[in-house]
Amino acid sequence: MGNQTLLACGMAAGPLFTVAYVLEGAARVDYKPFRHPVSSLALGRAGWVQTVNFLLTGLQSLIFAVGLWRAGPSRWGALLIGLWAVGLLGAGACRTDPVSGYPVGTPDQLQHPTRAGALHDQFSLIGFLALAVACLVFALSNSPGWALYSIASGVLFATTMALASAAFSQRQRWVDLGGLIQRVSLTIGWTWQTLLAVRILHT
Repeated sequence: MGNQTLLACGMAAGPLFTVAYVLEGAARVDYKPFRHPVSSLALGRAGWVQTVNFLLTGLQSLIFAVGLWRAGPSRWGALLIGLWAVGLLGAGACRTDPVSGYPVGTPDQLQHPTRAGALHDQFSLIGFLALAVACLVFALSNSPGWALYSIASGVLFATTMALASAAFSQRQRWVDLGGLIQRVSLTIGWTWQTLLAVRILHT
């Protein structure tokens, strides 16, 4: 497989992930995108769609990490993107627990998380931290514009993910906006990865 193909996987993963969860969320009657996390789409009869979404885009991001390693702009950055990919794959393999009252009839927060739910959260945290640090690592370039954009993306991605986590932990100030905040965060992260792939492809 040519390196351009590997890098192109990094460009495609974000748009694919986003379109999939937007369409899936719109099809769920009791699902509230502003309140509920993307991971909750893996629950229920059609949950396999979001599971496949995690696994497919995680695989694409892992392939992208190999392309970055070969291209050589930053070996540490490539490893961090690889960790982000592992986080996505783990989140897909381990189904999340119900949260914020979805699916209907479940509590806002389980008193005792399941093993799969705990692993899902741990994989997600690893992935989120890795992507945030990757933004900062790839900011070390000769382009001031790209450096500023990468630093801003890393900081905003980490900040919004922390706020989303607080919302899903039922902090009253944020709970009804947890899904929206998470979607903003994911858009920031995926957009950065897409533009990184475009940047490397054209150098």
